[in-house]
Amino acid sequence: MDSKSIRYQNTRLLVEQVGGVSSFADKIGKGQSQTSQFAGTNPIKGIGNKVAREIEEAFDKPHGWLDLLHEENLDSKDANVSEPIPLIGKLVPVISWVQAGSWTTVEAVPAGTQFEEWLPPNPKCGKHGYGLEVSGESMLPDFRPGDKIYVNPDFQVNDLKTGDLVIVSCEGDKAATFKKLIVETDNMYLQPLNPEWSEKAIALEDGCKLVGKVVGLYRDV
Repeated sequence: MDSKSIRYQNTRLLVEQVGGVSSFADKIGKGQSQTSQFAGTNPIKGIGNKVAREIEEAFDKPHGWLDLLHEENLDSKDANVSEPIPLIGKLVPVISWVQAGSWTTVEAVPAGTQFEEWLPPNPKCGKHGYGLEVSGESMLPDFRPGDKIYVNPDFQVNDLKTGDLVIVSCEGDKAATFKKLIVETDNMYLQPLNPEWSEKAIALEDGCKLVGKVVGLYRDV
């Protein structure tokens, strides 16, 4: 068993001890969505050194405990532990709405940027794809606050059509916005999906640019 699998097996033992991922997340001081990515039954990322040490400290385990195979996990069936399922493709980083306003290539991201959350691979994202966490209610009912969306910044504006979902950045605004695109002969408009939203169609004015096309949805259940 490799070191990645050992860390996962030990983590799952601790998850079972406290009664599930939600309680485990509270114990280590992290969000449930983030914790599920490395401690759930179908993890999408490994456990790095920093997180490993944080888990050990939270459970009063000695330094390096997570890296050793213990007797209680020799029989994974009794511990209800499964091996991580390998994923094909590149994990997609979740960025902020402020970052999304300027993200067009990997080079636009400062060297050494640390991402706190990643989404499972999605080939529709392209080479420079990223994820965003939906906030607000303007895109209800299709997109709820807390949902994650996949965004492809490498697209041709001429290929966009009415009904496409886009990320837009406007001069003077601190963060990008998420809306449905309406294409007419002489202009483009942005429209929320929520029929009860106060602002209906908004013209895509000078100083605003399309910086991404939404190509997928990721939702915790």
